[in-house]
Amino acid sequence: MSAGEVESASAWMRLVVTLTLSTVGGVGMWSVVVALPAVQNEFGVARADASLPYTLTMICFGFAGIVMGRLSDRYGVMLPVMLGTLLLALGYVAAASAPSLGYYTLAQGVLIGAGSSATFAPLLAHTSLWFVRRRGLAVAIFASGNYLAGTLWPPVVEHFIRTAGWRVTYVGIALFCAVTMVPLALLLRKRPPASDGTAAGVPVQRHTPQTLGLSTNALQTLLVVAGVACCVAMSMPQVHLVAYCSDLGYGPARGAQMLSLMLACGIVSRLVFGTICDRIGGLRTLLLGSILQGAALLLFLPFDGLASLFVISALFGLFQGGIVPSYAIIVREYFDRSQAGARVSLVITATLFGMALGGWMSGAIFDLTGTYRAAFLNGIAWNAVNVSIAAWLLRRSMGLPKIASRWVAH
Repeated sequence: MSAGEVESASAWMRLVVTLTLSTVGGVGMWSVVVALPAVQNEFGVARADASLPYTLTMICFGFAGIVMGRLSDRYGVMLPVMLGTLLLALGYVAAASAPSLGYYTLAQGVLIGAGSSATFAPLLAHTSLWFVRRRGLAVAIFASGNYLAGTLWPPVVEHFIRTAGWRVTYVGIALFCAVTMVPLALLLRKRPPASDGTAAGVPVQRHTPQTLGLSTNALQTLLVVAGVACCVAMSMPQVHLVAYCSDLGYGPARGAQMLSLMLACGIVSRLVFGTICDRIGGLRTLLLGSILQGAALLLFLPFDGLASLFVISALFGLFQGGIVPSYAIIVREYFDRSQAGARVSLVITATLFGMALGGWMSGAIFDLTGTYRAAFLNGIAWNAVNVSIAAWLLRRSMGLPKIASRWVAH
């Protein structure tokens, strides 16, 4: 398959298919957040215990994503998407019939988490292989599917949980996923172009970890640590916003509306940051998004009024939406394309582990202190770690070439 198909009409059509799959399959990450209060009430457990299904979902989402990414590198992306569809359908049916929190946690975490993983990291890497000049925008458009899922699914799930119960709602989700995702997966049979080549007359600029003065493993490790740190911070409002609003007396419906607003703004953010990324590169985009996310987290500390929370939720979505896609761009900028599926999935796994850790940690801090204030402070501290790593890598990317040129001149 020739490099001439890069950024062709076929590539853009494939982007539409993967975006739709990400939006549908992303339900696995968001239904558990909306169902948290209902599950906690039914099983009579503490907030931290009720957060464990989300934590296990993120862990399995991440580790299964690595496996799915390797399958995608070897056999093409259609196979992992088909497998993910099967796991999603089975997982929602199993969770709907769970007699205890333990069974629910396993069904939600292991089956639904692994099933959803096939619709994010492998498809994210797959999308990046079809674009060069507009790679940042294309990756951002695809990554918006995760937030589009977060915009569309929470109010839908909340409505059906309120009117029909969470168990019936889960069965309905299983049927919807099976009917919509299988035909979409069949459209992804064609393998990506064999090489980047050039796109629209723009030569491909190639970097390696050595460009930063680092080994391959060192750069991968730093990206993993940064991914964990940024998403521990990100998880505080995303995972606990519905519960936070309930505790403040605004009710879960208001919390679901705020979450939808946050993620809708995240879609705008990802598109804007994708365009910015094509101009300034992945490292600068990561640093910019991380600084803005920290600023938004700070705003949650002094303000907890209903109107204020709606505004801050929107700002948080606008500020942090470009962070996760920037990791995929950095991987494509510094690692070989033949490893894209596995390496992007590994970094995405780190971000999801951060979401899992942060989701549980925030619940545990709440149980310990009786307030979410300390949990917000914890998120701000983790965000500072991510900012430090991004700034250090960017400084090396700017400084090492100058040092090398002066050394050669002498």
